[in-house]
Amino acid sequence: MTTMPGVLESRNPARPDEVVGAAALADPAELDAEIAAARAAQAAWDGLGIVERGRILRRAAGELERRAEDLAALLTAEQGKTLDEARVELGGSVETLLYHAGHARDADGATYPSGNPDELIRTVRVPVGLVAAITPWNFPVQIPIWKMAPALLHGNAVLWKPSSETPMVSLALAEALVAGGVPEDVLRVLIGGGDVGRALVAHPAVGAITFTGSVPVGRGIAIQAAERGAKVQLELGGHSACIVCPDVDPAWAAGIALAGAMGGSGQKCTATRRIIAVGAALDPLLEELRRQTPLLAVGDGASAGVQIGPLVSEPARDGVAAALAEALAEGAEVVAEAPVPADGGWYQAPTVLRGHPGLAICREEVFGPVAVVLGVDDLDAAIALANATDFGLTATVLTRDERAVRRCVRELEAGIVKANAPNTGSELHVPFGGLKDSSFPAPREQNAASAAEFFTWSKSAYLRVPPEAAS
Repeated sequence: MTTMPGVLESRNPARPDEVVGAAALADPAELDAEIAAARAAQAAWDGLGIVERGRILRRAAGELERRAEDLAALLTAEQGKTLDEARVELGGSVETLLYHAGHARDADGATYPSGNPDELIRTVRVPVGLVAAITPWNFPVQIPIWKMAPALLHGNAVLWKPSSETPMVSLALAEALVAGGVPEDVLRVLIGGGDVGRALVAHPAVGAITFTGSVPVGRGIAIQAAERGAKVQLELGGHSACIVCPDVDPAWAAGIALAGAMGGSGQKCTATRRIIAVGAALDPLLEELRRQTPLLAVGDGASAGVQIGPLVSEPARDGVAAALAEALAEGAEVVAEAPVPADGGWYQAPTVLRGHPGLAICREEVFGPVAVVLGVDDLDAAIALANATDFGLTATVLTRDERAVRRCVRELEAGIVKANAPNTGSELHVPFGGLKDSSFPAPREQNAASAAEFFTWSKSAYLRVPPEAAS
């Protein structure tokens, strides 16, 4: 990514000399005009009614599906993930649109009894109005759709600021939605950096902000939103733990841990950062990690057979390398790593470390294909160590013991707890969010009911009829 006056140039992280495209930068000084256009369009969009908006979302899903292969190739070229991962993301985005469209005919309120027999009491939902969606580069199609589909369904206009790392796929996604019937002024795309995001968050006309990104930026958004009474939804970082118990096959456990740690080049907030081996699980697990990690195929995500692509940018790669160097200086040891191409792409070797809880890398989120193995004596210690972080997004336990699973569900401090599966991955209809610094106390993403709660205001209506006129 290169910024020039008024233009953002995007490059392929596997081949940095290759320009993917260039996008015009939004000017924060012109935000009022963008807001005015969105506000004018929102009233007509709301006036269509939710059933018709659901039909439009279904048509948009069809248009996105027709363009999915081209968009997947563009996503891989711009962000770096493998083509298979990009196809899965596009497929999930289509399903998300269809899922929310299918809720257009849900009940839109409840009725309550009244002390007055001639009175009807009911609740109704109305749109917030203007929603700011600020989204990251690691899932540049799926995360925006998580946010935009329900916001649009419920009658809002969306001002979308995608990551400046992925402008071309963002514009292509917006084009697909508009071609499917979403009015262009109802979905305004603002390409730019933090200045554009800050202007959006501060604008008094924006009634709700939904953000996925870093903790410091998210906390700043929460403060600004609270000062003016705007709704805010934050999905922030993670430092997820995978607990491996001694009653499972070590080869299988190593595969699960590596999938969670290295998939998507480790550029997921749900990625496995700490692998906690309980008791006798440690030595055989380390042996399997030494065997399996070097077999991971790293390269250009567009090439067949590649499992792990480059990192999104040179600064991202350099940041992970610096964190690894710090960990080694603090006493960590390399268990295993995978080879990387020597062709100049922004590659980081998938690396497994053996370390101790005092390492900075065990506290701070490192957004890349790196995991630290930690050994503990028993499940008590494993749960305590898994919880010893400011984050609380996902946690998983690998065990045959159902009592251990139930205990982990109760005691692990994470918004998503799994058993015998990687930390990563979620179902589009299930509420998504974390605890502690990983999220903000607001309705969750993805699930239709919680999305409706965030993107609308609920009103209570007390409805009486006047007496009949005297004859």
